[in-house]
Amino acid sequence: MDGTFQPSPPPHRAPAMVGADLEVPLVGGGSARYVNLDYAASTPALAAVWEGVQALLPWYSSVHRGAGFRSQVATAAYEGARDAVRAFLSARPEDAVIFTRNTTDAINLLARCLAPGTAVVTTLMEHHANLLPWRRLHHTRQLPVPIGHDRLLDDVRGALRSLPAGRAALLAVTGASNVTGEVWPIADLASLAHEHGARIVVDAAQLAPHRAVDMTGWDLDWVALSGHKLYAPFGAGALVGRPDWLATADGYLAGGGAVAQVSAESVVWTGLPDRHEGGSPNVVGAYALGVASTSLREMSMNAISHEEARLTEELWLQLARVPGLVRYRTWPGEVDRLGIAAFNLPGRSPSEVAAVLSAEHGIGVRSGSFCAHPLLAHLAAEHGSGGSRGCGPDAPGAVRASLGLGTTLEDIARLGQALRDITRRGARWTYRAAPDGTAIPVPDDRPLPGFLARTASPIAGRVGTSAPASALPANPRTIATSATSAHALHP
Repeated sequence: MDGTFQPSPPPHRAPAMVGADLEVPLVGGGSARYVNLDYAASTPALAAVWEGVQALLPWYSSVHRGAGFRSQVATAAYEGARDAVRAFLSARPEDAVIFTRNTTDAINLLARCLAPGTAVVTTLMEHHANLLPWRRLHHTRQLPVPIGHDRLLDDVRGALRSLPAGRAALLAVTGASNVTGEVWPIADLASLAHEHGARIVVDAAQLAPHRAVDMTGWDLDWVALSGHKLYAPFGAGALVGRPDWLATADGYLAGGGAVAQVSAESVVWTGLPDRHEGGSPNVVGAYALGVASTSLREMSMNAISHEEARLTEELWLQLARVPGLVRYRTWPGEVDRLGIAAFNLPGRSPSEVAAVLSAEHGIGVRSGSFCAHPLLAHLAAEHGSGGSRGCGPDAPGAVRASLGLGTTLEDIARLGQALRDITRRGARWTYRAAPDGTAIPVPDDRPLPGFLARTASPIAGRVGTSAPASALPANPRTIATSATSAHALHP
């Protein structure tokens, strides 16, 4: 059954991560070990993944039609990655594994493969990747944000019952919320969908890095995931599942590799998986995703889940000790949640809090609406927005801290202490709002790493100067607590 832990997991061993000991500069001078609490957005690479990529690169070549031995090696690496992803998800032997750019791309691919008239049921709790593609169709129903496990099942049951008999139908749901971390009852939802003649696709971008996914045992039709959330940030994702709907649709990307025959008047698409992988594929990204899948299986997802549960409990305790902090949740009580916490400090914008955590404490979190505007609007109405602002002029927002492999108790303690410092003393630096709504330290005297010398400086560009951030003057004094301009944020 999904959402439960086995009683005796294998012992957890922290894996080696790229950048685990990274030191980052702080405003005003000095540095700190970087605390990464932004795993829900993108994960660092596993050291095993990076080693695998380095081993592959000398052999990198074109795949599938190259006669050279190098090309044959690259093809074996690319095709072998499909088997690794299939095994990681406990998929059926006949399930197709289509490599995509990410979860968004995978879900858009499936949306293109639906027969005309297919009814889609989804919810307003979804990430935009599992919400917007279905809006292009004529028969999509968006259920309200569910307020609990039972309400979710009741709403889905009612929606499926209301569909016309004989119409193809698809239930599109998340595996776990990217905002509040609630883990959804996927096996129950799959059973409910099939009971009413519908199929199910699961956005597992958040779920797969933290929980074992059992496509066969839960009887899932399709799963979409991203490598950049699965410790393989090399630009690949996957859509995995039943081949029939995929095999009858036109190629997702019209181009080379996706066709068997082209004439002046017609095209014959090739079979799966090539049919939906037009153009030169991301061999390195797919191989990296395969290595990550195998590495996580070897670590045991059960052991990973138990360790993250321990860290998540500490995260909740630390946040509870921050005066006035408002933590967002959609499901009340003690339910299964990933290590994801969205919150606000009343009177301070989320972007300001995130900027202070970064610039003054060396802690990386995320702020905004997390590509889930309807859900953030619901949470703001339920919990109060605290004057917060998201990634648009009218979008509510929050701060999000998220855990993953490599997170330690020390990391969580540093977050708690930093948030308490902000509530007591405010910021020690000045910040202003950038055009995109984010907060920027002014001046930003943190030197950028040398490898950026070949490109334009993104940080310097945001503070409105063409000079690199390392050239900006340092600010040795403590900033007064009163705002000094119309664009200044709370100090």
